[in-house]
Amino acid sequence: QSSSGRAGGGGGVCSPPLAEVEAVAADWMLEFACCCLCRHFREGGSAEFRRWRDVAQALINGLSKIPTHQKKTVYLCQLLIRIEKGKSLESHFENDQRISPLESALSFWTLLEREEIKLEKLHEDIRRLIQIQIIAVHMENGYFKEAAEVLERLFTDSETDKPLRMKLATVIKSKDPYVPLLQSFSYNLLISKIKSYTELFMTENETNFLIQPIKIVTFLSYVNGKTQTCCLNVDSSLVWMYINCLPGLNSLQNVEKHADASTCGRRRQRWTYKEDLALRSGIKEFGVGNWAKILVHRDFNNRTSVMLKDRWRTLCRINQG
Repeated sequence: QSSSGRAGGGGGVCSPPLAEVEAVAADWMLEFACCCLCRHFREGGSAEFRRWRDVAQALINGLSKIPTHQKKTVYLCQLLIRIEKGKSLESHFENDQRISPLESALSFWTLLEREEIKLEKLHEDIRRLIQIQIIAVHMENGYFKEAAEVLERLFTDSETDKPLRMKLATVIKSKDPYVPLLQSFSYNLLISKIKSYTELFMTENETNFLIQPIKIVTFLSYVNGKTQTCCLNVDSSLVWMYINCLPGLNSLQNVEKHADASTCGRRRQRWTYKEDLALRSGIKEFGVGNWAKILVHRDFNNRTSVMLKDRWRTLCRINQG
């Protein structure tokens, strides 16, 4: 049968919807892979992180050009992939073998910074932490000469960079990877800050992410509604691979919602007076409910947005009592 003889007009009726289906589905799969990367990065699930790392990398490699609306997603995936390997100087992501995973990660963090301007403090904190840890990882492995060379690459002659550059130069000369500066700006603190950033990223992109599957189903319904034979032109294995992912979306979100709660249960720690003050200050500035923003703009001890919400409820009950 020819599709031109079916309801809906000429033979060209199938091509535009199909092209849109594939474009939307590919977009959604990349968003889905990024979502999974963020979740497993936060939870420390290394095996699952590596599995979704490979999926995300394959999808990114398949892009002839990064669409403007996908830039942050692509940059974040590349950042997380490199941060996860940050302690391994044997891993390489650039043609220049001197470039460590963290130095490569810094280039993607710079690209992410250019995509948004409203998180200046968090951007500055993470940039400084990556810079310091690039030096620290080299020193921990006994590569002091390489650490000095990295320092030359990392910093310009600008007055803003000068104080940190001089401090790091002194640290490298000491050949002591356990000096207070490196301990204060530790790798664990870097991971904690990036986890906060991923949480904020997921909160801000949740609505767009959920709309994508609806678009795919809508387009497929349109194609099937126009003509039965039109579906013969669709790579069914590809389309149904996308569609079969949809049932997992709700379970993924449920896991997301309960992950922080279970983490809180496993690592229950007493709230300090300083943290309570930071929480009250954050609520005063951003309002009740903006937990992700409060988390990244105030100092907390390995807290999550769920922990902030629960603590605020507790404080409200105490005040009422």
